[in-house]
Amino acid sequence: MAAMTDPATGYRVLARKYRPQTFAEVIGQEAMVRTLSNAIAEGRIAQAFILTGVRGVGKTTTARIIARALNCIGADGTGAPTISPCGECVHCRSIAEDRHIDVIEMDAASRTGVDDIRDLTEGVRYRPVSARYKVYIIDEVHMLSKNAFNALLKTLEEPPPDVKFVFATTEVHKVPVTVLSRCQRFSLRRVPIEQLIAHYRQIAAAEAVEITPPALALIARAADGSVRDGLSLLDQAIALSAGRIEEAAVREMLGIADRGLVLDLFETVLKGDAKSALAQMQSLYEGGADPLMVLQDLLDLTHFVTRLNAPGRCC
Repeated sequence: MAAMTDPATGYRVLARKYRPQTFAEVIGQEAMVRTLSNAIAEGRIAQAFILTGVRGVGKTTTARIIARALNCIGADGTGAPTISPCGECVHCRSIAEDRHIDVIEMDAASRTGVDDIRDLTEGVRYRPVSARYKVYIIDEVHMLSKNAFNALLKTLEEPPPDVKFVFATTEVHKVPVTVLSRCQRFSLRRVPIEQLIAHYRQIAAAEAVEITPPALALIARAADGSVRDGLSLLDQAIALSAGRIEEAAVREMLGIADRGLVLDLFETVLKGDAKSALAQMQSLYEGGADPLMVLQDLLDLTHFVTRLNAPGRCC
C-alpha cells in the first residue's frame, strides 16, 4: 500500500496518507476497476465518466487515478495509457500533487453558474499543454444549475478527442438524464465490513498501532461502508488511546452503549415493559450513548434473532 508523504509537514491524516494511487489499491469496487482496466487496455475510453456513490467510497480518488492512467508516460517517457500508472513520470507526480495544468478539478458546489461552465467549454477548444489528455474532474456535479448543465451538453456529447470528463456525485438522481446518457456511469458501492476490517488492520500495522479485533470491527461498522469515514475514526482512536486501542475506548468514542446493556434493553422491550425500557434508554443516554446507535444495535439484534428463528436458516 502506497503511503503519501508531505515534505512540508510531519503529519498527514490517514485518509490522505493512504489514498489509493492505482486501481490495484482501490478496495470494494472490483466491477468498476475491471471495466475501467479493460477499457484502458483496449483503447475503448469513453469521453465522459460519472462516478456515483455515498461519501468516502473513492469517487474523487478514482477520478484522479483515471487522469493518471490516461496520461502516464512511464519512467522512460515512452509509455502509453496504462491501468498501472508508474507514479514516477512527470504527469503522475504532478497529478498526485494537484498541480498538473491539464487536469482541471472543479468543485461544482461553489461554481454552479453557467458562466463557470462557459469558461470550461472555452478552455476545451485548446489542446493539452503537455499531457496526452486534458481531463476535467467536476466534483458534486449535481450542484450545477439547470442552465449550467444545458451549456455543457453539446461539449459533453462531442468533445475534442484529447479531452475527457470525469464527474463525481453523491446524488445522481439530481443529474439530468440528458447528461447521464452522455456518460459512462459507475456506481461505487459501500465497502463490505470484512474488507474494511482487513484494510484498517493493514493500515494500523503500517502505523505500528496495536488495535484489538473488536475495536477494529466497531470502527469498520461505524464507517457504514465509507473508507474515508473509517480512516477518520481510526485516526481519532489512535489519538485517543495513545497506545493499544481497546474496544471500550472505541465504544466510548463512538457513543455506543455496552453490548450487555443493549441486550438488557432488548429483553425489556420484548417483555413489553415500556416504563422500564424508557428508563433504561434514559440511563444509556445519560451515560453518553448515541440514541441512533442504540436503535441500530436493537435493529441488528432483531435481525439476528429473526434469522435464528427462521426455518431452514442459520445465522
